[in-house]
Amino acid sequence: MVETADVPLLGRLKNINNYGPDVSIIIVNYNTRQLTLDCLASVYESLTSFQYEVIVVDNASRDGSVEAIGGAYPEVRIIANRDNTGFAVANNQAMEIAKGRYILLLNSDTVVQPDTLESMVGFMDRHPEMGASGCKVILPDGSLDKACKRGFPTPSASFYYAFGISRMFPDRPKFNQYQLGHLSPDDEYPVDCLVGAFMLVRRETIDQVGGLDETFFMYGEDIDWCYRIKEAGWGIYYYPRTYIVHYKGASARRKPMKIIYEFHRAMWVFHRKHYAKRYGMSTNTAVWLGISLKFSLSLIRNKLIRPSSQKELSSGGAEVRETSSEVKA
Repeated sequence: MVETADVPLLGRLKNINNYGPDVSIIIVNYNTRQLTLDCLASVYESLTSFQYEVIVVDNASRDGSVEAIGGAYPEVRIIANRDNTGFAVANNQAMEIAKGRYILLLNSDTVVQPDTLESMVGFMDRHPEMGASGCKVILPDGSLDKACKRGFPTPSASFYYAFGISRMFPDRPKFNQYQLGHLSPDDEYPVDCLVGAFMLVRRETIDQVGGLDETFFMYGEDIDWCYRIKEAGWGIYYYPRTYIVHYKGASARRKPMKIIYEFHRAMWVFHRKHYAKRYGMSTNTAVWLGISLKFSLSLIRNKLIRPSSQKELSSGGAEVRETSSEVKA
């Protein structure tokens, strides 16, 4: 079923009293037709006793995504936007019509395992104090996507990470506050924040804290959401008893200017929203200068990368959303 939608009104999501499925799986698509089809195939191959619905929000793709997804999976609810609304807005649109008692944010460039839904929903049912949880996220080469378990990007955590101190002292918790490199990715434990590529959130939690902050266009919204969830008293948990594979868009390709801008803008938006009032002018100025310097260096490095070929552009390869969502100064 395809629904054409304009940009939704901002504001908190409405309560839904008549829940249907156990989990509503939300996938945002933007010119990632084949990746989304592969993601959907893995979802529908799940071995689970839980009921689920799938909602795909298409952000004005030009690669025939809506027609392909609707043809292959007519049971998927599709919201077809006329413009690229961004990641936060698109997910909020889907959450407004979702009927599940859990909401799963799932990236279009991921593949879930047959046991992923069963393991994660079962965990949340056993732990009603948890507002959100995430599983292990691995990259195609088998390495860990480190964004799947993180601490909040405080000024000190960001400093230790940005200047490589965390890599110099990988076993020291003080210097690994952001990526938690001192903790084994095979162990389970509470964390500050998860990654929007896979984030299972309790409906009651969303009713309390609201949806994603639409000030963020495509980076940082997951960290901000986790921050608000913890501020409201809910737990957030990393549960690596199952995993997904994340085919991230990051590569040695020249990035559009908007990608680079939004990535760095998200850093300042998060700091200004949650930390600026806690710190003095000197610290806030240092954070601003650090973000500005990093933005300038990123622009320079990007200029040195060859432009994407016409073949890559026509395949939609250059349009994949890079979802590390790492906000650091």
